[in-house]
Amino acid sequence: MNELQQKSLFPQRNIGDLIADIEILKKEIQELYCQDELPLVIGWSGGKDSSAVLQLVWYAIAELPIEKRHKKIHVLTNDTLVENPIVSAGVHNSLKRMKVAAQEQGMPIETHLTYPAVQDTFWVCLIGKGYPAPRNRFRWCTERLKIQPTGSFVREIIRTSGEVILVLGTRKAESAKRAANMAKHREWRVSERLNANPTRPNSYIYLPIEDWRTDEVWLYLMQWDNPWGNNNKDLLSMYRGATADNECPLVVDTSTPSCGNSRFGCWVCTMVSQDKSMEAMIQNDEEKEWMQPLLDIRNELDIKDDRPKRDFRRIYGRVELFERNMGDDTTSVEPIPGPYTKFWREHWLRRVLEAQTHIRKTAPLEMRDITLITPEELSEIRRIWLEQKHEFDDSLPRIYQEVTGEAFADSRPAAERKLLGSDEWTAIAEICSEDEMHLELMAKLLDTERQYYTKPRRTGIYADLDKCFETSSRSKEEAIGNAHYQRNLKTAVEAVIANPTENIQQVKSAIAQTNISAQSDTVDIAKLKQELESSSNQAKQLSWADIKFSTPDVGDKNSKD
Repeated sequence: MNELQQKSLFPQRNIGDLIADIEILKKEIQELYCQDELPLVIGWSGGKDSSAVLQLVWYAIAELPIEKRHKKIHVLTNDTLVENPIVSAGVHNSLKRMKVAAQEQGMPIETHLTYPAVQDTFWVCLIGKGYPAPRNRFRWCTERLKIQPTGSFVREIIRTSGEVILVLGTRKAESAKRAANMAKHREWRVSERLNANPTRPNSYIYLPIEDWRTDEVWLYLMQWDNPWGNNNKDLLSMYRGATADNECPLVVDTSTPSCGNSRFGCWVCTMVSQDKSMEAMIQNDEEKEWMQPLLDIRNELDIKDDRPKRDFRRIYGRVELFERNMGDDTTSVEPIPGPYTKFWREHWLRRVLEAQTHIRKTAPLEMRDITLITPEELSEIRRIWLEQKHEFDDSLPRIYQEVTGEAFADSRPAAERKLLGSDEWTAIAEICSEDEMHLELMAKLLDTERQYYTKPRRTGIYADLDKCFETSSRSKEEAIGNAHYQRNLKTAVEAVIANPTENIQQVKSAIAQTNISAQSDTVDIAKLKQELESSSNQAKQLSWADIKFSTPDVGDKNSKD
């Protein structure tokens, strides 16, 4: 939402109006705090909106007598482990200052920092499991990196306290989409700015600055000192550096234009067309040029067509087809691309380690301890490659040492204890050099046997060996052709069920023809449908004998057989 749209939707207020609104909010927050025992959880990201909300709550509670500060206020921050490094460093330092200031001022504030579970982190999902870079149709990151970690914390608060009030810095002026979504939730209003949470029972959402304009947020932050020791001008400088023209005017009143539309998020985010904030930081400040390797990785992930980098099967090993509209009244039936292949997963690992190693040598001293991928994530990626992908060549330690010059120390017990290794993988690769799928099948069969070798009971080994053949025994062309055949067979059966008078022999003929054409990725669906719908003997009801003993000339009246 641009500045002109903000002015049209939210009437401009003078400084006196803003001060009056702040006083109203202060009393409202005090009443909300004192009226019951429901704990408050403030979502704080370190940005301007959440900082303004936390500052409002802090000042309101600070005016209460010590004896009335009877319940905890939880400041909840989530670290996705792929946050913009500048923002992440600022947030971590602020939390330390906040904890000290709360103790010194007698404030009932506790800080909490949540992280995604190691099996759900961005790099474990992308490099370990092979998930493709997030897209609108497969936005796997938000739930795993943000919603689940904070949701677990909120559920624990509800479990111990019964209910909770979530205090958020959401504003209507952020975007038209945000304003429409907030308007839709007004039906759950409990009071002026308090909603029942429709998605989480026993919780409420309090939105103190929902009607504030961006310039009012900045005015408040610039004219009221930060109560936990931060300098809000540093926050303004960060936003200024993330603006393309590097210009943020000094905020002195509500008529001053604002630079507050910059957004900071995950540096790997491919849900936006470009990371404008990081690009601007690098462009505007020579001291931030060390982040260029991060931007390069992000841009390399964000390509229009990544299908050549991905498996032709889904992550569970099956070929699944979808109809692609080609735009000229034709439909192409193609495999749904699956996870990144082994080559590209290893490529992304190498790229991240190279960036981390380079930054630790060239970044400013305060940023040289940066960690782009944690040892726990590396251990989990290695486990997935070995145990789920059956890649017993164990390439992660080798790549790690080649890039960093250091040996990889795995924290998992008995991680180095193995029966198969790179020598065995090299031997099999030489034997199967002409057939990539043969190599994959041999590796899966050997490693499945290896996994059962150490178990006291081998129950289930035959079922797991069967799965190896199901997913890896066919070449790419044969697997895709079989998927087309199964799809056409299903279509034919549905056609017969829909019209029992259909000549079964013609269905057989159509299946045979389409089985031949299935060797290509494109099938003429209209032609197949026409073949299935055509019948030279529609009025005849087929008996069991007709079907069992039918001949190719069953529709010919002159046939005597």
